[in-house]
Amino acid sequence: MPILLKYRVLGVRDSHKETIYDIINVELLAISRYIPPMQKPPSLNFYQLSPDAILNCVEKNGFIPTGEILQLNSYENRVFNIKLEPSSAYPMTEIIAKFYRPGRWSRETLLDEHAFESELKHESLAVATAYTMKNGTTVDEFDGIYFTFFEKIRGRLLQELMPVHFKHMGRWLGQLHNIAERSIALNRPTLGPSNDSKWAVLDQLYDQVSPEVRGEYFDAAELIFSRLDELLLDTKLIRTHGDLHRGNILESPTDGFVVVDFDDFVNGPSVQDVWMLMPDTDFQETDEFKQFVLGYEELRHFPFHELPLIPLLRGYRIINYAAWILNRWSDPSFPKIFPEFNTYKYWAEETESLTRIARALDQE
Repeated sequence: MPILLKYRVLGVRDSHKETIYDIINVELLAISRYIPPMQKPPSLNFYQLSPDAILNCVEKNGFIPTGEILQLNSYENRVFNIKLEPSSAYPMTEIIAKFYRPGRWSRETLLDEHAFESELKHESLAVATAYTMKNGTTVDEFDGIYFTFFEKIRGRLLQELMPVHFKHMGRWLGQLHNIAERSIALNRPTLGPSNDSKWAVLDQLYDQVSPEVRGEYFDAAELIFSRLDELLLDTKLIRTHGDLHRGNILESPTDGFVVVDFDDFVNGPSVQDVWMLMPDTDFQETDEFKQFVLGYEELRHFPFHELPLIPLLRGYRIINYAAWILNRWSDPSFPKIFPEFNTYKYWAEETESLTRIARALDQE
């Protein structure tokens, strides 16, 4: 289960009995990370953000906080629900403050994300957008830590996804991709043939993988990456959400579906936004997928020719996930969250997952 922490600042109301999922909702099984090689660990200030520091950042940008702060579950960033006193300039009563892990994104990459979200909302897609700061942009900085304030959106995770939901999601994604293909995000990563960090990630992981399975792990990983690069050569790349799974889709009482957390926004193949939504790995004959395609094709042709990329993207995600943990190991919380990382059991299970994908490739 996700970890939920609370700050008690000037008497925070105990709302643990409510199941409210806010704009930033990140779960362990839902993480797909672009990992620049060998990131520098953040300063201690990122691990020890104080309530006073957070509230000062809020106040300096014109908001009037009540002093109530609720920390939301996010392993990658530091995310807080901030209660406000309404004012003529800012009539809302809550905002979401997101403090980005230093060393991962530049100011320009964050501005690209926020511009894309604003473009989607302008085209009537239900997404949350960032507020403009006093500096005239959507990104400010505190002690080397970039931060942004997002609008608060209330919604609930769907407890059960029915075929009709998939049709709705397909239509939503078709509209997003129609908008996304108009341009490329110049400052975001590109999931293309050798345009990202995949090969550097393998070099970084080499000494970490248990010697008993190292050869098998890297044989499978190299086959997956080589085949992925080969197929991506002839694939059109567009702007994608990048981490579109069920945990990032909320059901809103006013907007229907709302998609959140564009933190992994990337230029990539269209199916990057498809495969994580499906109920299982062998999904092409399922009612869910058929309904999804029906909804998508109301607005654009579904990229059936990209489906062979999906097992490769799954393998890519498995490898990047291990690198993500490794690059965060200096974070005091990570050894507690991932106690089996770097054990034989961990790497044996990872190797089994990769070799299953690689064997299927050999049989094609």
